[in-house]
Amino acid sequence: MSNINSNLDWSNLPFGYIKTDYNIRCYYRNGKWGELEVSSSESIDLHIAATSLHYGQEAFEGMKAFTGKDGKVRLFRWEDNAQRMRNSAIGVRMAEVTDEVFYGAVEKAIQLNTRFIPPYGSGASLYIRPLLIGSGAQVGVKPAEEYLFVVFVTPVGPYFKEGFKPVKMMIEREYDRAAPLGTGSIKVGGNYAASLNSLYNAHQKGYASALFLDAKEKKYIDEAGPANFFGIKNNTYITPKSTSILPSITNMSLIKIAESMGMKVERRQIEIEELSTFTEAGACGTAAVISPIGQIDDIGTGKSYIYGMETPGEVSTMLYKKLQSIQQGDEADNFGWIKVVDL
Repeated sequence: MSNINSNLDWSNLPFGYIKTDYNIRCYYRNGKWGELEVSSSESIDLHIAATSLHYGQEAFEGMKAFTGKDGKVRLFRWEDNAQRMRNSAIGVRMAEVTDEVFYGAVEKAIQLNTRFIPPYGSGASLYIRPLLIGSGAQVGVKPAEEYLFVVFVTPVGPYFKEGFKPVKMMIEREYDRAAPLGTGSIKVGGNYAASLNSLYNAHQKGYASALFLDAKEKKYIDEAGPANFFGIKNNTYITPKSTSILPSITNMSLIKIAESMGMKVERRQIEIEELSTFTEAGACGTAAVISPIGQIDDIGTGKSYIYGMETPGEVSTMLYKKLQSIQQGDEADNFGWIKVVDL
């Protein structure tokens, strides 16, 4: 397999869209999924009354594939992404994508774009974006009868430009990301649209992201922008429990790794004041993996919670290295998370 693309500086890739050769598409019509279709177009021909455009019938996933030292390409926990997309589909009344269609499209998208898979040791990966949208036309507020499933890929660098280095975040008090019984626990575009003002304001003030509070009481830590939050203290990995938080597959993985390293794990509500008791804090997700948080500023109260902007914490570093080693095949996968892609 040759995956060298001389036009790309693998070690300095942004986290952004880079055109690749092909994407994969599949339509749900007349109550069933059709055949996978290969396309080189970056556009979708969509009806002007498609429910995705008007009523937010849309869901997506984020996944990564990695080149190992042995040249094999490894996909991380694809079954969990497929299940989460089905949960999202149920949440907004869309057709559920089967494992067969989901993996078939992901595998084919990787196979047809091998020259865009970053090489081992570059710090980059192949980001995979499965997308499910209501493509059928409806003028009234009701589910579509037709859906389109698309998988495209793009090589990416770190989500935060700082990479694996401590970042500053601010606590968001002006906006809510999601309601407790709303769509926060599924991966739909509306949640991200609701976060855009907060993220824009945070960036304008020099912060990497905004840290959301629970919408009901404004008392507990919710999500760290596009990622889950975690704190470390007393050999314990602590992450928020909330019905408005997206279940992060990276967070689920870090919990298992922490337990395997002899740490305790707590998933529970975290009051704002508890931030002062953590020795480390971080944000985790597919895009960021782990982004250590060096400082959290609560602009509303003038308080700051400081964990250190010089270097990542010891525990965060161990978790990050362990997870990356498994993803890239440098360590044995004792959890059953890795799927080697046939190329």
